[in-house]
Amino acid sequence: MTTESMLLLFQALASCGMFGLIWLIQLAHYPLQVYVPAERFVDYQASHMRRVTFIVGPLMMIELVTSVWLVQLPLQGSMLLAAWIGIGLIVVIWLSTAALQIPCHYRLERGRNDVVINRLVLTNWIRTIAWTGRAGISLWMLAIAMPS
Repeated sequence: MTTESMLLLFQALASCGMFGLIWLIQLAHYPLQVYVPAERFVDYQASHMRRVTFIVGPLMMIELVTSVWLVQLPLQGSMLLAAWIGIGLIVVIWLSTAALQIPCHYRLERGRNDVVINRLVLTNWIRTIAWTGRAGISLWMLAIAMPS
């Protein structure tokens, strides 16, 4: 297996993992936060942050490293364009996480706030759409690179 194939495989695994996780979070986990009793919410939020970071952190780092490494390879044409679009989506995801979702989580660490929960659900669509795009691009790149 070539370096390019291995990078594409790891990128696809990480992106598809995040695709599945972000849709679960978007459609179930975040909206259900309004049902957590206020007196238990601080503990719930701390546990959520710890547990999700354990899964999301490594997958996001694998995505970042493999994507940056891929654009360093001598890719051509549509593969190079797809690699750069993938990096662009990572920038969107990381900026959204830093500027929108992390501040919501920090506010929720102080207690349940339904306005903040609704903002978290609404702004998380940015990452949901971006990770959906990343999964599609990474699978397309992997399929193109695989020998017939």
